[in-house]
Amino acid sequence: MIPNTAESFEPRWGQAPIRRVLVVDDSPLQLKILSSMLQRWGLEVFQAQSGAEALLLCDQMRPDAVLSDWMMPGMDGLEFCRLFRAQCGDRYGYFILLTSKSDKAEIARGLDAGADDFLTKPVNASELRARINAGARILQMQRQLSATLGRLQAAYDAVDRDLQQARTIQQALVPRRSRRIGASQVSLLLKPCGHVGGDLVGSFSHCERSVGVYSIDVSGHGITSALMTARVAGLLGGDFPDQNIALERIVHGTLFRPPEEVVRRLNERLAADPGVAEYMTMAYAVADLDSGKVELVQAGHPPPLLLRAGGGAEFIGQGGLPVGLIPGARYERLRLQMQPGDRLLLYSDGLTEALLPDGTQLDFAGLRALALEVQGQGTEYLDDLFWRFTQRTRSGVRLEDDVSAALLEFGGT
Repeated sequence: MIPNTAESFEPRWGQAPIRRVLVVDDSPLQLKILSSMLQRWGLEVFQAQSGAEALLLCDQMRPDAVLSDWMMPGMDGLEFCRLFRAQCGDRYGYFILLTSKSDKAEIARGLDAGADDFLTKPVNASELRARINAGARILQMQRQLSATLGRLQAAYDAVDRDLQQARTIQQALVPRRSRRIGASQVSLLLKPCGHVGGDLVGSFSHCERSVGVYSIDVSGHGITSALMTARVAGLLGGDFPDQNIALERIVHGTLFRPPEEVVRRLNERLAADPGVAEYMTMAYAVADLDSGKVELVQAGHPPPLLLRAGGGAEFIGQGGLPVGLIPGARYERLRLQMQPGDRLLLYSDGLTEALLPDGTQLDFAGLRALALEVQGQGTEYLDDLFWRFTQRTRSGVRLEDDVSAALLEFGGT
């Protein structure tokens, strides 16, 4: 159908997004009158005399706007509108119902069916043109929004790919979940709540007689927190002892620095970073694997849990200042004695602050009871602990916070 462009359709605000219009009416006379009006404005017009015929046309030519009579034999305008909305998918079409109805309840029915506007029959040309212009403005905004959402989706996909790679890199900071040192063993668990997290656990050793174990939790979540964990992992890494600030080279070998000195050094470095508002909590322990003597620091981190071989359990420490929050902070060294078969569990507050179904927190008593239930050794113990944790708390659906733990099992000499 060749449009007559003598009186072209151009809204005042710019080029119209409405070019194709489908007119649906069981009256040939009404079809001719409406089509003639629309063609004079330069629009491409298609005609259908029933809802079923109109749906077939919509599938072929995807109209920008539809003018449909309400009362038609067989499929009426309301049913056609519902099916049109289901068919058009992401490409929105402006739908105008032609009706002699003026009752508010009937108008509400039309809106519920998906109609955008109404015209009372007989149709006035000026009013029809005004409604088409209004529809064009709405379609223009809708298409601009769709384009913007498309760009945002592309940007999100790029960020998501980067975060997936960042997650892989962060997981690489815990290259071995378990390591045996003599008769003792260190096992690690790291479960971020998002792509990347602010928790990190690790261990390092320069000989078979001692080991350092740490658990850290950076404030906040996301990329900034993950970058801080990566930095700390570099300062406490076990692959390059010369770069580990917890180890001191001497003439005849390497020694562990006192744990309070290590945390103090970390605090000085992080607190001195300009523009960095994040800080972290930390539990750091150094164990003599010959004697079972352990020296540790609790820097704002949850108190480590000492699980005795005989079945008892006690929390070690009462707080301390976070790391990177206050320049010049000092930290207290704690001491404990482990016996063969004892376990020391360092963990983040993602465990103790998790919510139970009744809205309360698991808390320290809940963690203690949970830890005493678990059987097994090494990573098997930590995996079982995490599984029971997710079953008991709301975390079975989705973690609300990062969850991490480091387990030192003392085997004796």
